[in-house]
Amino acid sequence: MTKRTIQTELEILATEFPVVSIYGPRQSGKTTLARMAFPGKPWVSLEDPDVRSRAAHDPRGFLASYPDGAVFDEIQRTPDLLSYLQGVVDADRRPGRFILTGSHQAQLKKGVAQSLAGRTAVLTLLPYSLEECPDAAKSGRALFSSIRRGFWPQLRETSIREKSFFPAYVATYLERDLPALLAVRNLSLFQDFLFLLASRVGQLVNANALSSDLGVSAPTVRAWISALEESHLVFLLRGWSRNCVNQVVKTPKVYFTDTGLACWLARLTDDDRVEGGPLRGGLYENFVIADLLKRSLNRASPDRFWFYRDSRGREVDLLIERGGRLIPVEIKSSSTFSPDFVSGIRHFRSVFGETSAPGWLLFNGDVPPDAVHDGVRLANPATTCPFYP
Repeated sequence: MTKRTIQTELEILATEFPVVSIYGPRQSGKTTLARMAFPGKPWVSLEDPDVRSRAAHDPRGFLASYPDGAVFDEIQRTPDLLSYLQGVVDADRRPGRFILTGSHQAQLKKGVAQSLAGRTAVLTLLPYSLEECPDAAKSGRALFSSIRRGFWPQLRETSIREKSFFPAYVATYLERDLPALLAVRNLSLFQDFLFLLASRVGQLVNANALSSDLGVSAPTVRAWISALEESHLVFLLRGWSRNCVNQVVKTPKVYFTDTGLACWLARLTDDDRVEGGPLRGGLYENFVIADLLKRSLNRASPDRFWFYRDSRGREVDLLIERGGRLIPVEIKSSSTFSPDFVSGIRHFRSVFGETSAPGWLLFNGDVPPDAVHDGVRLANPATTCPFYP
């Protein structure tokens, strides 16, 4: 299996904290990561009914079985164990004793925050970034094939077909993860919602519009989106503003943490429909931003991501907030450069020059080394990542 970039940060944190928690969606590689990083630790799966029963009925005896610590896999299955783990850790603060993995659900997050505050570091693991599967780092048509297939470790490490992987993945989510987050009475309607959301990648997510299309209330749509966020299947990009209140109330854009899942849910099952269809630009933008997000999380970076749009519709696809500066990034799926591609960055720099870096244009073409246009640096994100080398 591929060594994950995040393993370096995980091993460092295990020398600093008695507990390290790894969150992420199913099949992102949390278990494999923990076992590769700590091969000498006992691995305990709380998915096993017998193990889970023992942990629930005799938590003190269960934890006493692992005096030197262990990897507790899928800890969200026994959230009450966290309170007992607090006492064990307080009695022995040796760093790196316990490694927890789990789906980042609201109940689990609350339990960790209450019971293990100050005792655990938290990492988030998403599917592979491009640096972890360089075979997918190809521009042109091959890149859109990678966008369609996605970046789940199982899809990249085996020959399993997408039409086998994704239906099973979605069924597991609907049957096991979703009920733990909220009650959905009509799963068929929820699947229609998934299709509509996947068909809007890179767009403003309007709960009222989705509500009208689906025939459910806007609060229900918002709850469904929150469930997908908690499951790390989607993430929302909010609009940046000097006014922090506006940042909260601005309508966000929606992206999937894996483009393969987005393509499957949007019923795009062949390369031609991805490369030449109406979702091409949105999927390419999703691919680039998701890859940058993965690289940032893998390094436990404090960077924050935004987009920018003013009242006249002038926008920048991505703003990376770093060290008090904003790096404007424009993303284009075209293989041919056009000077118009940097117009949004030019406008942003003219208005917010005191906080703006020169900016980058990321597009799907051949780019000479150190290429610059109007002060904006150019790169192909399939081959170069200037922000997280």
